[in-house]
Amino acid sequence: MSKGKLPTILITNDDSVYSKGICELIKVARGLGNVVVVAPDSVRSGMSGAITHKEHIRLTLLHEEEGFVVYSCSGTPVDCVKLALFSVFKDNKPDLLLSGINHGSNASVNAVYSATVAAAKEGCISNIPSIALSLCEFDEDADFSHTLPEIKKLVSHVLEHSLPHGTYLNVNFPGGELKGMKVCRQSDAFWDQEFDHISSYYGDSTFQLAGFYVCREPDAEDADYWALSHQYGSIVPQKIDMTDYDTLVNLKNILNG
Repeated sequence: MSKGKLPTILITNDDSVYSKGICELIKVARGLGNVVVVAPDSVRSGMSGAITHKEHIRLTLLHEEEGFVVYSCSGTPVDCVKLALFSVFKDNKPDLLLSGINHGSNASVNAVYSATVAAAKEGCISNIPSIALSLCEFDEDADFSHTLPEIKKLVSHVLEHSLPHGTYLNVNFPGGELKGMKVCRQSDAFWDQEFDHISSYYGDSTFQLAGFYVCREPDAEDADYWALSHQYGSIVPQKIDMTDYDTLVNLKNILNG
């Protein structure tokens, strides 16, 4: 980024362009640079990296003024990023991508299912420094005020120093008190008993997604679950490259031995 030039920040989310979380994030970003918002026209939670490939995608301009443009998109959060780069930025790229602020946790194993995190991952694939941001509160009118100073600090740092190639950040905040921020690893966790059997009609079974979160290492102080459960925000660096290099070496030794 050239000195003296305002950075351009692309913002998306999975709770829709109308959610409180994205509105709070826009306030922070507009104080740091030019802002382009391309976000879903309705809630797209839990879609992970899904893309639309059999239907047309609609991009609608909602607002435009100097340094601030807002579009809604009929596709997924990953569609939003792809379409923003193809149709809005074209031959240019934003200096930073922010995804969020999500209403609900995307820490630990939740990152696997999260469309908020997937949008940041998509930005990273396009070599754009990218950050996913989430608050561990599902309330539509949740209080984000305690997160905003830390978001501003982190965004300013990444704008100045960038991120390593292939790395993006998954950031989560607890609800209520925030004691500070911790750089963590992802906790080892899973969702148990994920469905409720509701009823059966004409021989078909009906189920409702449910389940409860189980952390296998609740006392691991270097992991995001511990940080959030003790009122710290968590910053987890994640990578596009999903290769397990230890197993790769072991398999090579076994198969080539």
